[in-house]
Amino acid sequence: MKKTLTSSVAIAALCSSAAFAEDLTVFGPWLGPDQANVEQVLADFAAKSGHNVSYVGSDSFEQQIVVDAEAGSAPNIAVFPQPGLAADMASRGFLTPLKDGTADWVRENYAAGQSWVDLGTYAGPDGSDNLYGFFYKVDVKSLVWYSPENFEDAGYEIPTTMEELKALTDQIVADGETPWCIGLGSGGATGWPATDWVEDMMLRTQTPEVYDQWVSNDIPFTDERVVAAIEEFGAFARNDDYVAGGAGAVASTDFRDSPKGLFAAPPQCYMHRQASFIPAFFPEGTEVGADADFFYFPAYEGKDLGSPVLGAGTLWAITNENQAAHDLIAYLQTTDAHEIWMGNGGFLTPLKGVDSSKFIDAPTAKMNDILLGATTFRFDGSDLMPGGVGAGSFWTGMVDYAGGKDAAAVAGEIQSSWDALK
Repeated sequence: MKKTLTSSVAIAALCSSAAFAEDLTVFGPWLGPDQANVEQVLADFAAKSGHNVSYVGSDSFEQQIVVDAEAGSAPNIAVFPQPGLAADMASRGFLTPLKDGTADWVRENYAAGQSWVDLGTYAGPDGSDNLYGFFYKVDVKSLVWYSPENFEDAGYEIPTTMEELKALTDQIVADGETPWCIGLGSGGATGWPATDWVEDMMLRTQTPEVYDQWVSNDIPFTDERVVAAIEEFGAFARNDDYVAGGAGAVASTDFRDSPKGLFAAPPQCYMHRQASFIPAFFPEGTEVGADADFFYFPAYEGKDLGSPVLGAGTLWAITNENQAAHDLIAYLQTTDAHEIWMGNGGFLTPLKGVDSSKFIDAPTAKMNDILLGATTFRFDGSDLMPGGVGAGSFWTGMVDYAGGKDAAAVAGEIQSSWDALK
């Protein structure tokens, strides 16, 4: 079986093509600091391979890559923030399958490897499935944030199962306190934080296969298993005793403001479920690992569904084939490609062979351990659904549900919006 390439092996493998140096263009969504980070990675690849590499970033990537592909002027490599667009482009013949053996490498070297193969495998124009996407740079959403000082003062332990998390929630209420801060407000995108809750609950109550069927609408939103997952979210969000401000405040509280209750004196809440990016909205000067920390949003011990992780990430695909493009995909299988960005921050990886001491700080390394401990990884489901559903009726439906509407009725309206697209 192919193993993770060490630096010395990678250099030898990549330099074998240096005598045939080519120009390589990479187009992606990163600007600002992330652009500087990816350019540092690509510079290392260029030095080791001999290829001439250039990167272009755009905040209109999703629209521009389609325009470029249709015009026959696509870059050699495109970095997709969402698998759905890559799948569509593969079906239209705009992507090149990755080299034979890449899927086997991913299965062996990435935690929950089959999940990453599934997420990067699409039907081509002839209807046959191939691996088109290589995931590199991942985000984790299955996290619960808390104040270590508040937990210590109250004598609370970190829960390791969903049963324990629910018991802790009840214990906090019994102690006269409020367990959760939840906010769904996000301007025109209001409601999306609730979709993450439902997706996490689907992964904790159903198999990955059922999750996939739901995301593709092979089972409808009205399926009892989906309605039950919505109600699992409601068990937290629609209980006045459980949520800061009461259940009525959930839909109107901005998601950027909701975690601030963790740091109030006295605390307005003790826990906040949100993705890895939320510290950007903590009070200024908050130190992750000291003032704030996180734990894995746990699975049910009694359901035997492993340790699923919900998240997102970018996949790299070949949109204008040359040898340099295949060499870059091979380079992304080396530890160097991951450890360079790890040292700069804002980077998580499912690659099992990396040196965790290379992460920018201990909290990031701890977060990556959650990713490496995943038995299943699934992409944010709403991002994979049609825009009118995943970024439309699903959002608004969750706001209606948080406001008191029946889960089955909300699910029916979401499904009707999906049916209208067919």
